[in-house]
Amino acid sequence: MKKIIVFVFIILSYFSFAQKKNVLEITRNQTPSDRICFALYTVHNNIVKLTAQFYPIKDYEPFRAILQIKKGADWETVQESEIEYPGYTAHFRIEKWDDSQEATYRVVHNNKAFYEGTIQKNPIHKKEITMAAFSCWSLYERHGGQIPATDIVDNLKKLKPDVLFFSGDQAYDHSEHYKYWLKFGESFGDIIRNTPTICLVDDHDVGQGNLWGNGGKKINNRDGDEGGYYMPVSYIKEVERAQTSHLPDPYDPTPIEQGIGVYYTQMTWGGISFAIIEDRKFKSGPKRVLEKKRYADTRDMNVEGASLLGQRQLDFLEDWTTKWQDAEMKAVLSQTIFTNLATHSPTIDKKQGYSTDSNGWPQAGRNKALSVIRKSYSCMIAGDQHLGSVVQHGIEDWNNAGYSFAVPAAANFWMRWWNPEEKGKNHIKGMPDYTGEYEDAFHNKMTVHAVANPTHKDNSPREDLLKGRAAGYGIIKFNKEKRETTFECWERNVDMFAPGSKPYNGWPVTFSQLDNFKIKDGFELPIIKINQANQVVTVRNYYTSEVILSLRIKGNQFQPKVMQSGKYTIEVGEAKNIKRFYEIDAVKKNKEVLQVSL
Repeated sequence: MKKIIVFVFIILSYFSFAQKKNVLEITRNQTPSDRICFALYTVHNNIVKLTAQFYPIKDYEPFRAILQIKKGADWETVQESEIEYPGYTAHFRIEKWDDSQEATYRVVHNNKAFYEGTIQKNPIHKKEITMAAFSCWSLYERHGGQIPATDIVDNLKKLKPDVLFFSGDQAYDHSEHYKYWLKFGESFGDIIRNTPTICLVDDHDVGQGNLWGNGGKKINNRDGDEGGYYMPVSYIKEVERAQTSHLPDPYDPTPIEQGIGVYYTQMTWGGISFAIIEDRKFKSGPKRVLEKKRYADTRDMNVEGASLLGQRQLDFLEDWTTKWQDAEMKAVLSQTIFTNLATHSPTIDKKQGYSTDSNGWPQAGRNKALSVIRKSYSCMIAGDQHLGSVVQHGIEDWNNAGYSFAVPAAANFWMRWWNPEEKGKNHIKGMPDYTGEYEDAFHNKMTVHAVANPTHKDNSPREDLLKGRAAGYGIIKFNKEKRETTFECWERNVDMFAPGSKPYNGWPVTFSQLDNFKIKDGFELPIIKINQANQVVTVRNYYTSEVILSLRIKGNQFQPKVMQSGKYTIEVGEAKNIKRFYEIDAVKKNKEVLQVSL
Protein backbone atom coordinates (compact mmCIF):
# COMPACT_ATOMS: atom_id res chain seq x y z
CA MET A 1 0.00 0.00 0.00
CA LYS A 2 2.84 2.35 0.89
CA LYS A 3 4.45 1.66 -2.49
CA ILE A 4 1.21 2.62 -4.23
CA ILE A 5 0.94 5.84 -2.22
CA VAL A 6 4.57 6.71 -3.01
CA PHE A 7 3.99 5.97 -6.71
CA VAL A 8 0.87 8.15 -6.81
CA PHE A 9 2.76 10.92 -5.01
CA ILE A 10 5.57 10.74 -7.58
CA ILE A 11 3.08 10.90 -10.48
CA LEU A 12 1.21 13.84 -8.95
CA SER A 13 4.49 15.59 -8.22
CA TYR A 14 5.55 15.06 -11.83
CA PHE A 15 2.38 16.62 -13.22
CA SER A 16 2.62 19.46 -10.72
CA PHE A 17 6.22 20.04 -11.82
CA ALA A 18 5.20 19.86 -15.47
CA GLN A 19 2.50 22.48 -14.93
CA LYS A 20 4.92 24.73 -13.07
CA LYS A 21 7.45 24.19 -15.82
CA ASN A 22 4.91 25.34 -18.41
CA VAL A 23 4.22 28.48 -16.41
CA LEU A 24 7.94 29.03 -15.95
CA GLU A 25 8.45 28.70 -19.71
CA ILE A 26 6.04 31.60 -20.14
CA THR A 27 7.19 33.81 -17.29
CA ARG A 28 10.86 33.07 -16.65
CA ASN A 29 12.03 36.15 -18.56
CA GLN A 30 9.13 38.39 -17.59
CA THR A 31 9.50 41.32 -15.23
CA PRO A 32 6.75 43.77 -14.17
CA SER A 33 7.83 46.03 -17.03
CA ASP A 34 7.18 43.21 -19.55
CA ARG A 35 3.77 42.18 -18.26
CA ILE A 36 1.89 43.04 -21.51
CA CYS A 37 2.39 40.57 -24.35
CA PHE A 38 0.43 42.11 -27.24
CA ALA A 39 -2.79 43.87 -28.23
CA LEU A 40 -5.37 43.42 -31.02
CA TYR A 41 -7.90 45.97 -32.20
CA THR A 42 -10.55 46.73 -34.79
CA VAL A 43 -12.33 49.93 -35.80
CA HIS A 44 -15.89 49.76 -37.15
CA ASN A 45 -18.66 52.34 -37.30
CA ASN A 46 -16.50 54.79 -35.28
CA ILE A 47 -16.03 52.30 -32.44
CA VAL A 48 -12.61 51.03 -31.37
CA LYS A 49 -12.46 47.68 -29.61
CA LEU A 50 -9.11 46.55 -28.24
CA THR A 51 -8.00 43.47 -26.31
CA ALA A 52 -4.73 43.59 -24.41
CA GLN A 53 -3.14 40.20 -23.70
CA PHE A 54 -1.08 39.87 -20.51
CA TYR A 55 1.44 37.40 -19.21
CA PRO A 56 0.36 35.92 -15.84
CA ILE A 57 -0.30 38.55 -13.18
CA LYS A 58 1.99 37.78 -10.24
CA ASP A 59 2.17 38.35 -6.51
CA TYR A 60 0.32 41.54 -5.53
CA GLU A 61 0.16 43.10 -8.98
CA PRO A 62 -3.24 44.66 -9.78
CA PHE A 63 -5.79 42.98 -12.06
CA ARG A 64 -6.42 46.29 -13.76
CA ALA A 65 -5.13 48.01 -16.90
CA ILE A 66 -5.35 51.48 -18.44
CA LEU A 67 -5.73 52.56 -22.07
CA GLN A 68 -4.21 55.91 -23.00
CA ILE A 69 -4.22 57.97 -26.21
CA LYS A 70 -1.42 60.36 -27.04
CA LYS A 71 -2.55 63.99 -27.31
CA GLY A 72 0.36 66.12 -28.47
CA ALA A 73 3.19 65.35 -26.05
CA ASP A 74 0.89 64.05 -23.32
CA TRP A 75 -0.87 60.76 -22.63
CA GLU A 76 -4.59 60.98 -21.89
CA THR A 77 -6.26 58.14 -19.99
CA VAL A 78 -9.45 57.23 -21.83
CA GLN A 79 -10.47 54.01 -20.08
CA GLU A 80 -9.69 51.51 -17.36
CA SER A 81 -10.46 47.81 -17.50
CA GLU A 82 -10.31 44.77 -15.25
CA ILE A 83 -7.96 42.00 -16.38
CA GLU A 84 -10.12 38.91 -16.82
CA TYR A 85 -9.10 35.48 -15.66
CA PRO A 86 -8.64 32.81 -16.92
CA GLY A 87 -6.71 34.18 -19.86
CA TYR A 88 -5.38 37.48 -18.49
CA THR A 89 -7.09 39.77 -21.00
CA ALA A 90 -8.20 43.39 -20.64
CA HIS A 91 -10.92 44.71 -22.94
CA PHE A 92 -11.43 48.30 -24.04
CA ARG A 93 -14.14 50.02 -26.07
CA ILE A 94 -14.07 53.64 -27.28
CA GLU A 95 -17.18 55.04 -28.97
CA LYS A 96 -17.51 58.15 -31.14
CA TRP A 97 -13.99 57.55 -32.43
CA ASP A 98 -12.70 59.88 -35.15
CA ASP A 99 -11.38 57.35 -37.67
CA SER A 100 -10.18 60.06 -40.05
CA GLN A 101 -7.09 60.52 -37.90
CA GLU A 102 -4.26 58.21 -36.90
CA ALA A 103 -3.68 57.89 -33.17
CA THR A 104 -0.99 56.45 -30.92
CA TYR A 105 -2.24 54.36 -28.01
CA ARG A 106 -0.64 52.59 -25.13
CA VAL A 107 -1.78 50.03 -22.59
CA VAL A 108 -0.44 50.61 -19.08
CA HIS A 109 -0.19 48.13 -16.22
CA ASN A 110 0.78 49.06 -12.68
CA ASN A 111 2.59 52.12 -14.05
CA LYS A 112 5.47 49.78 -14.89
CA ALA A 113 4.49 48.07 -18.14
CA PHE A 114 3.77 50.18 -21.23
CA TYR A 115 2.73 48.75 -24.58
CA GLU A 116 2.40 51.15 -27.54
CA GLY A 117 0.75 50.85 -30.93
CA THR A 118 -1.01 52.81 -33.65
CA ILE A 119 -4.72 52.96 -34.36
CA GLN A 120 -4.68 53.59 -38.09
CA LYS A 121 -6.94 56.08 -39.79
CA ASN A 122 -9.63 54.64 -42.00
CA PRO A 123 -8.03 54.16 -45.45
CA ILE A 124 -11.35 54.82 -47.16
CA HIS A 125 -9.75 57.15 -49.72
CA LYS A 126 -7.14 54.62 -50.86
CA LYS A 127 -7.78 53.16 -54.31
CA GLU A 128 -6.59 49.72 -53.21
CA ILE A 129 -7.03 48.01 -49.85
CA THR A 130 -4.60 45.24 -48.93
CA MET A 131 -5.26 42.33 -46.58
CA ALA A 132 -2.71 39.78 -45.33
CA ALA A 133 -4.36 36.45 -44.49
CA PHE A 134 -3.06 33.48 -42.47
CA SER A 135 -4.15 30.07 -41.27
CA CYS A 136 -2.80 27.18 -39.19
CA TRP A 137 0.05 28.80 -37.29
CA SER A 138 1.64 25.80 -35.58
CA LEU A 139 4.65 26.44 -33.37
CA TYR A 140 5.75 22.82 -33.11
CA GLU A 141 9.20 22.24 -34.60
CA ARG A 142 8.02 19.02 -36.26
CA HIS A 143 5.45 21.12 -38.14
CA GLY A 144 8.03 23.61 -39.31
CA GLY A 145 7.03 26.23 -36.76
CA GLN A 146 9.36 29.18 -36.38
CA ILE A 147 9.59 31.73 -33.57
CA PRO A 148 9.75 34.59 -34.26
CA ALA A 149 8.03 34.75 -37.65
CA THR A 150 10.58 37.19 -38.98
CA ASP A 151 10.19 36.10 -42.63
CA ILE A 152 6.51 37.04 -42.53
CA VAL A 153 6.68 40.07 -40.27
CA ASP A 154 9.57 41.63 -42.23
CA ASN A 155 7.51 41.38 -45.42
CA LEU A 156 4.44 42.85 -43.73
CA LYS A 157 6.38 45.78 -42.34
CA LYS A 158 7.30 46.70 -45.91
CA LEU A 159 3.89 45.89 -47.36
CA LYS A 160 1.95 47.71 -44.61
CA PRO A 161 -1.37 45.90 -45.14
CA ASP A 162 -4.54 47.74 -44.20
CA VAL A 163 -6.00 44.76 -42.33
CA LEU A 164 -4.84 41.37 -41.04
CA PHE A 165 -6.92 38.19 -41.09
CA PHE A 166 -6.16 35.05 -39.07
CA SER A 167 -8.75 32.45 -40.05
CA GLY A 168 -8.13 29.99 -37.22
CA ASP A 169 -5.77 27.48 -35.59
CA GLN A 170 -3.54 30.10 -34.06
CA ALA A 171 -2.86 27.60 -31.24
CA TYR A 172 -2.28 23.88 -31.86
CA ASP A 173 -1.95 22.68 -28.28
CA HIS A 174 -5.18 20.97 -27.20
CA SER A 175 -5.02 21.78 -23.51
CA GLU A 176 -2.91 24.93 -23.08
CA HIS A 177 -4.40 27.52 -25.38
CA TYR A 178 -3.19 30.43 -23.27
CA LYS A 179 0.45 29.37 -23.46
CA TYR A 180 0.45 29.00 -27.24
CA TRP A 181 -1.70 32.09 -27.77
CA LEU A 182 1.03 34.09 -26.03
CA LYS A 183 3.60 32.59 -28.38
CA PHE A 184 1.38 33.54 -31.33
CA GLY A 185 1.34 37.11 -30.00
CA GLU A 186 5.09 37.11 -29.56
CA SER A 187 5.42 36.07 -33.20
CA PHE A 188 3.04 38.57 -34.78
CA GLY A 189 2.70 41.29 -32.14
CA ASP A 190 4.92 43.81 -33.90
CA ILE A 191 2.54 43.98 -36.86
CA ILE A 192 -0.72 43.33 -35.00
CA ARG A 193 -0.18 46.24 -32.62
CA ASN A 194 -0.38 48.71 -35.53
CA THR A 195 -2.95 47.04 -37.81
CA PRO A 196 -6.68 46.27 -37.50
CA THR A 197 -6.85 42.50 -37.03
CA ILE A 198 -9.66 40.02 -37.63
CA CYS A 199 -9.17 36.72 -35.82
CA LEU A 200 -11.41 33.63 -35.89
CA VAL A 201 -11.49 30.45 -33.81
CA ASP A 202 -11.11 26.99 -35.33
CA ASP A 203 -10.91 23.39 -34.10
CA HIS A 204 -7.37 23.27 -32.72
CA ASP A 205 -7.87 26.57 -30.90
CA VAL A 206 -10.63 24.96 -28.83
CA GLY A 207 -8.72 21.73 -28.23
CA GLN A 208 -10.20 19.43 -30.86
CA GLY A 209 -8.94 17.58 -33.91
CA ASN A 210 -12.05 18.65 -35.83
CA LEU A 211 -14.99 20.85 -34.96
CA TRP A 212 -18.61 20.43 -35.93
CA GLY A 213 -20.04 22.81 -33.33
CA ASN A 214 -23.62 21.58 -33.58
CA GLY A 215 -24.96 24.65 -31.80
CA GLY A 216 -22.79 24.16 -28.71
CA LYS A 217 -23.69 20.65 -27.59
CA LYS A 218 -21.43 18.80 -25.16
CA ILE A 219 -19.52 15.81 -26.59
CA ASN A 220 -17.35 13.10 -25.08
CA ASN A 221 -14.40 12.90 -27.46
CA ARG A 222 -11.94 15.29 -29.10
CA ASP A 223 -12.55 13.85 -32.57
CA GLY A 224 -15.65 16.01 -32.72
CA ASP A 225 -17.64 14.02 -35.28
CA GLU A 226 -20.43 13.55 -32.75
CA GLY A 227 -21.05 17.27 -33.15
CA GLY A 228 -20.28 19.70 -30.34
CA TYR A 229 -17.54 20.86 -27.94
CA TYR A 230 -15.29 18.63 -25.83
CA MET A 231 -13.43 21.08 -23.57
CA PRO A 232 -15.07 22.74 -20.54
CA VAL A 233 -17.15 25.81 -21.29
CA SER A 234 -14.74 27.99 -19.32
CA TYR A 235 -11.97 26.91 -21.70
CA ILE A 236 -14.06 27.70 -24.82
CA LYS A 237 -14.98 31.10 -23.41
CA GLU A 238 -11.35 31.90 -22.59
CA VAL A 239 -10.32 31.07 -26.16
CA GLU A 240 -13.05 33.17 -27.76
CA ARG A 241 -12.50 36.02 -25.31
CA ALA A 242 -8.81 36.15 -26.21
CA GLN A 243 -9.19 35.78 -29.98
CA THR A 244 -12.48 37.51 -30.84
CA SER A 245 -13.60 39.97 -28.17
CA HIS A 246 -11.91 42.83 -30.05
CA LEU A 247 -14.13 42.22 -33.10
CA PRO A 248 -17.11 44.51 -33.76
CA ASP A 249 -20.18 43.62 -31.69
CA PRO A 250 -21.87 40.36 -32.76
CA TYR A 251 -24.90 40.62 -35.02
CA ASP A 252 -27.02 38.63 -32.56
CA PRO A 253 -25.22 37.98 -29.24
CA THR A 254 -27.66 35.30 -28.03
CA PRO A 255 -25.53 32.44 -26.66
CA ILE A 256 -25.80 28.90 -28.00
CA GLU A 257 -26.01 25.75 -25.86
CA GLN A 258 -23.90 25.56 -22.66
CA GLY A 259 -23.83 29.37 -22.65
CA ILE A 260 -21.12 29.51 -25.33
CA GLY A 261 -21.08 32.92 -27.00
CA VAL A 262 -21.08 33.89 -30.68
CA TYR A 263 -19.06 36.50 -32.57
CA TYR A 264 -20.34 36.48 -36.18
CA THR A 265 -20.52 40.08 -37.30
CA GLN A 266 -19.55 42.60 -39.95
CA MET A 267 -16.67 45.05 -40.19
CA THR A 268 -16.30 47.85 -42.73
CA TRP A 269 -12.81 49.24 -43.22
CA GLY A 270 -11.30 51.17 -46.11
CA GLY A 271 -14.48 50.88 -48.16
CA ILE A 272 -14.58 47.06 -47.91
CA SER A 273 -17.36 45.38 -45.95
CA PHE A 274 -16.36 42.06 -44.38
CA ALA A 275 -18.89 39.51 -43.17
CA ILE A 276 -17.19 37.52 -40.41
CA ILE A 277 -18.87 34.15 -39.95
CA GLU A 278 -18.49 31.05 -37.77
CA ASP A 279 -18.90 28.21 -40.24
CA ARG A 280 -17.92 25.61 -37.60
CA LYS A 281 -20.14 26.64 -34.72
CA PHE A 282 -23.56 25.62 -36.07
CA LYS A 283 -22.47 22.81 -38.38
CA SER A 284 -24.02 19.38 -37.79
CA GLY A 285 -21.83 16.56 -36.56
CA PRO A 286 -21.80 13.79 -39.17
CA LYS A 287 -22.45 11.07 -36.56
CA ARG A 288 -25.66 12.81 -35.52
CA VAL A 289 -27.24 13.02 -38.96
CA LEU A 290 -25.69 10.33 -41.15
CA GLU A 291 -26.86 6.73 -40.96
CA LYS A 292 -23.70 5.13 -42.38
CA LYS A 293 -19.98 5.45 -41.68
CA ARG A 294 -19.07 5.42 -45.37
CA TYR A 295 -21.04 6.20 -48.52
CA ALA A 296 -20.40 4.94 -52.04
CA ASP A 297 -22.35 7.87 -53.48
CA THR A 298 -21.81 11.06 -51.50
CA ARG A 299 -25.04 12.54 -52.85
CA ASP A 300 -26.79 10.23 -50.36
CA MET A 301 -25.11 12.24 -47.59
CA ASN A 302 -27.15 15.33 -48.44
CA VAL A 303 -29.67 14.46 -45.74
CA GLU A 304 -32.51 16.47 -44.28
CA GLY A 305 -31.63 18.10 -40.97
CA ALA A 306 -27.92 18.56 -41.73
CA SER A 307 -26.94 22.19 -41.10
CA LEU A 308 -23.90 24.21 -42.12
CA LEU A 309 -24.11 27.89 -41.20
CA GLY A 310 -27.40 27.61 -39.32
CA GLN A 311 -30.42 29.83 -39.87
CA ARG A 312 -29.09 32.59 -37.62
CA GLN A 313 -26.03 33.17 -39.79
CA LEU A 314 -28.01 32.86 -43.02
CA ASP A 315 -30.33 35.59 -41.69
CA PHE A 316 -27.29 37.71 -40.88
CA LEU A 317 -25.85 37.31 -44.38
CA GLU A 318 -29.22 38.19 -45.94
CA ASP A 319 -29.39 41.37 -43.87
CA TRP A 320 -25.74 42.24 -44.59
CA THR A 321 -26.34 41.88 -48.34
CA THR A 322 -28.15 45.22 -48.62
CA LYS A 323 -26.02 47.18 -46.13
CA TRP A 324 -23.58 49.26 -48.15
CA GLN A 325 -22.83 52.20 -45.88
CA ASP A 326 -19.22 53.32 -46.52
CA ALA A 327 -18.64 50.17 -48.60
CA GLU A 328 -17.79 49.66 -52.28
CA MET A 329 -16.91 45.94 -52.27
CA LYS A 330 -17.65 42.99 -50.01
CA ALA A 331 -15.96 39.79 -48.83
CA VAL A 332 -16.92 36.90 -46.56
CA LEU A 333 -14.36 35.64 -44.05
CA SER A 334 -14.67 32.13 -42.66
CA GLN A 335 -12.62 29.27 -41.24
CA THR A 336 -12.73 27.15 -44.40
CA ILE A 337 -14.02 27.25 -47.98
CA PHE A 338 -17.25 25.86 -49.40
CA THR A 339 -15.84 22.90 -51.28
CA ASN A 340 -13.94 19.65 -50.73
CA LEU A 341 -10.87 20.29 -52.87
CA ALA A 342 -8.22 17.85 -51.61
CA THR A 343 -7.84 14.50 -53.39
CA HIS A 344 -4.82 13.10 -51.48
CA SER A 345 -3.65 13.31 -47.84
CA PRO A 346 -1.39 13.11 -45.84
CA THR A 347 0.89 11.75 -48.61
CA ILE A 348 0.57 11.96 -52.37
CA ASP A 349 0.14 8.16 -52.45
CA LYS A 350 -2.93 8.13 -50.19
CA LYS A 351 -6.14 9.03 -52.01
CA GLN A 352 -8.76 10.80 -49.92
CA GLY A 353 -12.38 9.96 -50.71
CA TYR A 354 -14.27 12.81 -49.08
CA SER A 355 -14.11 14.95 -45.97
CA THR A 356 -17.16 16.07 -43.99
CA ASP A 357 -14.80 18.48 -42.22
CA SER A 358 -14.81 20.53 -45.43
CA ASN A 359 -17.64 22.91 -46.22
CA GLY A 360 -18.47 20.86 -49.29
CA TRP A 361 -20.76 18.98 -46.87
CA PRO A 362 -23.64 19.20 -46.24
CA GLN A 363 -24.37 20.07 -49.85
CA ALA A 364 -27.72 21.78 -49.21
CA GLY A 365 -26.14 23.94 -46.50
CA ARG A 366 -23.25 24.76 -48.80
CA ASN A 367 -25.62 25.81 -51.58
CA LYS A 368 -27.76 27.90 -49.21
CA ALA A 369 -24.68 29.76 -48.01
CA LEU A 370 -23.32 30.44 -51.50
CA SER A 371 -26.73 31.47 -52.82
CA VAL A 372 -26.84 34.24 -50.21
CA ILE A 373 -23.18 35.25 -50.44
CA ARG A 374 -23.29 35.75 -54.21
CA LYS A 375 -26.18 38.23 -53.92
CA SER A 376 -23.72 40.94 -52.84
CA TYR A 377 -21.07 39.87 -55.38
CA SER A 378 -18.80 38.88 -52.49
CA CYS A 379 -15.61 36.88 -52.73
CA MET A 380 -14.59 34.54 -49.89
CA ILE A 381 -11.36 34.18 -47.92
CA ALA A 382 -10.58 31.34 -45.52
CA GLY A 383 -7.92 28.80 -44.52
CA ASP A 384 -7.87 25.47 -42.65
CA GLN A 385 -7.33 23.18 -45.64
CA HIS A 386 -3.49 23.23 -45.59
CA LEU A 387 -3.79 23.65 -49.35
CA GLY A 388 -3.62 27.09 -50.92
CA SER A 389 -6.21 27.39 -53.67
CA VAL A 390 -8.41 29.70 -55.70
CA VAL A 391 -11.76 28.25 -56.71
CA GLN A 392 -14.84 29.76 -58.32
CA HIS A 393 -17.94 28.08 -56.98
CA GLY A 394 -21.03 27.05 -58.87
CA ILE A 395 -24.51 26.07 -57.71
CA GLU A 396 -26.95 25.50 -60.56
CA ASP A 397 -24.12 25.85 -63.07
CA TRP A 398 -20.37 26.30 -62.97
CA ASN A 399 -19.09 29.79 -62.12
CA ASN A 400 -22.38 31.34 -60.99
CA ALA A 401 -21.20 31.91 -57.41
CA GLY A 402 -18.19 33.62 -55.87
CA TYR A 403 -14.45 33.17 -55.94
CA SER A 404 -12.78 31.80 -52.81
CA PHE A 405 -9.18 31.87 -51.62
CA ALA A 406 -8.09 29.19 -49.15
CA VAL A 407 -4.77 30.52 -47.89
CA PRO A 408 -2.17 27.82 -47.15
CA ALA A 409 -1.07 26.71 -43.70
CA ALA A 410 1.64 28.96 -42.33
CA ALA A 411 3.30 25.81 -40.92
CA ASN A 412 2.23 22.79 -42.93
CA PHE A 413 2.80 19.36 -41.38
CA TRP A 414 -0.43 17.62 -42.44
CA MET A 415 -0.18 17.98 -46.20
CA ARG A 416 -2.94 17.81 -48.80
CA TRP A 417 -2.90 17.73 -52.60
CA TRP A 418 -5.29 18.50 -55.42
CA ASN A 419 -4.29 15.88 -57.97
CA PRO A 420 -7.25 14.97 -60.23
CA GLU A 421 -6.91 12.23 -62.80
CA GLU A 422 -7.90 14.44 -65.73
CA LYS A 423 -7.86 18.04 -66.85
CA GLY A 424 -10.96 20.00 -65.95
CA LYS A 425 -13.62 20.86 -68.47
CA ASN A 426 -13.07 24.12 -70.36
CA HIS A 427 -9.40 23.90 -69.42
CA ILE A 428 -7.46 26.95 -70.58
CA LYS A 429 -4.43 26.12 -72.71
CA GLY A 430 -1.19 26.86 -70.92
CA MET A 431 -2.69 26.54 -67.45
CA PRO A 432 -1.72 23.63 -65.14
CA ASP A 433 -3.46 20.33 -65.91
CA TYR A 434 -5.32 20.41 -62.59
CA THR A 435 -7.26 23.59 -63.48
CA GLY A 436 -10.69 23.86 -65.07
CA GLU A 437 -14.23 22.85 -64.18
CA TYR A 438 -14.74 19.90 -61.83
CA GLU A 439 -17.13 18.39 -59.35
CA ASP A 440 -15.70 17.94 -55.86
CA ALA A 441 -16.08 14.77 -53.76
CA PHE A 442 -19.67 15.79 -52.91
CA HIS A 443 -20.55 16.59 -56.55
CA ASN A 444 -20.44 20.33 -55.92
CA LYS A 445 -19.53 22.40 -58.95
CA MET A 446 -16.21 24.22 -58.80
CA THR A 447 -13.73 25.78 -61.20
CA VAL A 448 -10.13 25.42 -60.04
CA HIS A 449 -7.92 28.39 -60.97
CA ALA A 450 -4.80 27.86 -58.86
CA VAL A 451 -3.44 25.38 -56.31
CA ALA A 452 -0.18 25.34 -54.31
CA ASN A 453 0.51 21.62 -54.08
CA PRO A 454 3.40 20.37 -51.91
CA THR A 455 6.46 19.07 -53.72
CA HIS A 456 7.28 16.71 -50.84
CA LYS A 457 5.73 13.30 -51.39
CA ASP A 458 5.44 12.28 -47.73
CA ASN A 459 5.98 13.42 -44.15
CA SER A 460 9.47 11.98 -43.72
CA PRO A 461 11.82 14.18 -41.63
CA ARG A 462 13.79 16.87 -43.43
CA GLU A 463 16.17 19.54 -42.25
CA ASP A 464 13.96 22.33 -43.59
CA LEU A 465 10.43 21.35 -42.56
CA LEU A 466 8.82 24.23 -44.48
CA LYS A 467 10.55 23.77 -47.82
CA GLY A 468 8.42 21.80 -50.25
CA ARG A 469 5.38 21.64 -47.98
CA ALA A 470 3.53 24.50 -49.70
CA ALA A 471 3.44 26.51 -46.48
CA GLY A 472 2.71 30.20 -46.81
CA TYR A 473 0.09 32.93 -46.59
CA GLY A 474 -2.18 35.06 -48.71
CA ILE A 475 -2.20 38.67 -49.84
CA ILE A 476 -5.53 40.03 -51.06
CA LYS A 477 -5.82 43.34 -52.92
CA PHE A 478 -9.20 45.02 -53.34
CA ASN A 479 -8.95 47.55 -56.17
CA LYS A 480 -11.96 49.80 -55.59
CA GLU A 481 -11.28 51.93 -58.66
CA LYS A 482 -11.41 48.94 -61.03
CA ARG A 483 -13.73 46.86 -58.81
CA GLU A 484 -11.27 43.98 -59.07
CA THR A 485 -9.84 41.61 -56.49
CA THR A 486 -6.39 40.04 -56.72
CA PHE A 487 -5.35 36.94 -54.78
CA GLU A 488 -1.63 36.26 -54.20
CA CYS A 489 -0.25 33.14 -52.49
CA TRP A 490 3.27 33.49 -51.08
CA GLU A 491 5.75 30.88 -49.87
CA ARG A 492 7.41 31.09 -46.46
CA ASN A 493 10.97 32.44 -46.20
CA VAL A 494 10.67 34.43 -49.42
CA ASP A 495 11.38 38.15 -49.57
CA MET A 496 8.34 39.47 -51.42
CA PHE A 497 10.24 42.62 -52.41
CA ALA A 498 13.45 41.05 -53.68
CA PRO A 499 14.09 41.33 -57.45
CA GLY A 500 12.45 38.45 -59.27
CA SER A 501 10.32 37.32 -56.32
CA LYS A 502 7.04 35.71 -57.38
CA PRO A 503 4.13 34.10 -55.59
CA TYR A 504 3.34 30.41 -56.02
CA ASN A 505 2.82 29.13 -59.56
CA GLY A 506 -0.65 30.07 -60.81
CA TRP A 507 -0.88 33.30 -58.84
CA PRO A 508 -1.77 36.13 -58.87
CA VAL A 509 -5.43 35.55 -59.76
CA THR A 510 -7.45 38.66 -60.61
CA PHE A 511 -11.20 38.81 -61.21
CA SER A 512 -13.98 41.35 -61.47
CA GLN A 513 -16.45 42.04 -58.68
CA LEU A 514 -19.27 41.06 -61.04
CA ASP A 515 -17.65 37.65 -61.63
CA ASN A 516 -18.83 36.62 -58.16
CA PHE A 517 -22.39 36.23 -59.51
CA LYS A 518 -21.93 35.40 -63.17
CA ILE A 519 -25.05 34.33 -65.08
CA LYS A 520 -24.41 32.81 -68.49
CA ASP A 521 -27.91 32.55 -69.88
CA GLY A 522 -30.23 34.72 -67.84
CA PHE A 523 -32.75 37.53 -68.15
CA GLU A 524 -32.10 41.23 -68.18
CA LEU A 525 -33.80 44.09 -66.41
CA PRO A 526 -33.73 47.57 -67.96
CA ILE A 527 -30.51 49.56 -68.27
CA ILE A 528 -30.51 51.79 -65.20
CA LYS A 529 -29.11 55.30 -65.73
CA ILE A 530 -28.72 57.37 -62.57
CA ASN A 531 -28.01 61.07 -62.23
CA GLN A 532 -25.60 60.39 -59.34
CA ALA A 533 -22.63 58.03 -59.57
CA ASN A 534 -21.79 54.98 -57.48
CA GLN A 535 -25.26 54.32 -56.09
CA VAL A 536 -26.57 51.13 -54.49
CA VAL A 537 -28.84 49.06 -56.72
CA THR A 538 -30.94 46.31 -55.13
CA VAL A 539 -33.22 43.93 -57.01
CA ARG A 540 -36.01 42.05 -55.24
CA ASN A 541 -38.56 39.50 -56.28
CA TYR A 542 -41.71 41.58 -56.72
CA TYR A 543 -44.02 38.99 -55.14
CA THR A 544 -41.90 37.80 -52.20
CA SER A 545 -39.56 40.81 -51.64
CA GLU A 546 -36.63 38.38 -51.47
CA VAL A 547 -33.34 40.07 -52.34
CA ILE A 548 -31.95 38.78 -55.65
CA LEU A 549 -28.86 41.00 -55.81
CA SER A 550 -27.45 44.16 -54.28
CA LEU A 551 -24.29 46.14 -54.97
CA ARG A 552 -22.83 49.60 -55.14
CA ILE A 553 -22.36 50.11 -58.85
CA LYS A 554 -19.37 51.81 -60.42
CA GLY A 555 -20.40 54.92 -62.36
CA ASN A 556 -23.88 55.97 -63.46
CA GLN A 557 -25.12 52.96 -65.41
CA PHE A 558 -25.88 49.33 -64.63
CA GLN A 559 -28.02 46.58 -66.14
CA PRO A 560 -28.97 43.86 -63.63
CA LYS A 561 -29.13 40.28 -64.83
CA VAL A 562 -31.22 37.64 -63.08
CA MET A 563 -31.61 33.88 -63.45
CA GLN A 564 -35.38 33.74 -63.96
CA SER A 565 -37.92 35.70 -65.94
CA GLY A 566 -40.68 37.45 -64.04
CA LYS A 567 -41.43 40.70 -62.26
CA TYR A 568 -39.01 42.46 -59.98
CA THR A 569 -38.70 45.52 -57.77
CA ILE A 570 -35.66 47.73 -58.37
CA GLU A 571 -34.37 49.94 -55.56
CA VAL A 572 -31.85 52.69 -56.28
CA GLY A 573 -30.11 54.63 -53.51
CA GLU A 574 -29.65 53.98 -49.79
CA ALA A 575 -30.72 55.08 -46.32
CA LYS A 576 -33.59 57.57 -46.63
CA ASN A 577 -32.93 58.40 -50.27
CA ILE A 578 -34.26 55.36 -52.15
CA LYS A 579 -36.34 55.28 -55.32
CA ARG A 580 -38.35 52.10 -55.96
CA PHE A 581 -39.70 50.80 -59.25
CA TYR A 582 -42.25 48.01 -59.14
CA GLU A 583 -43.33 45.18 -61.45
CA ILE A 584 -40.33 45.51 -63.75
CA ASP A 585 -40.07 42.67 -66.25
CA ALA A 586 -36.88 40.65 -66.77
CA VAL A 587 -36.60 39.50 -70.40
CA LYS A 588 -34.01 38.37 -72.90
CA LYS A 589 -31.96 41.14 -74.55
CA ASN A 590 -33.69 43.92 -72.67
CA LYS A 591 -32.94 47.29 -74.26
CA GLU A 592 -35.27 49.42 -72.17
CA VAL A 593 -33.76 52.30 -70.21
CA LEU A 594 -34.80 53.28 -66.69
CA GLN A 595 -33.87 56.87 -65.89
CA VAL A 596 -33.43 57.53 -62.16
CA SER A 597 -33.09 60.93 -60.54
CA LEU A 598 -32.17 61.01 -56.85
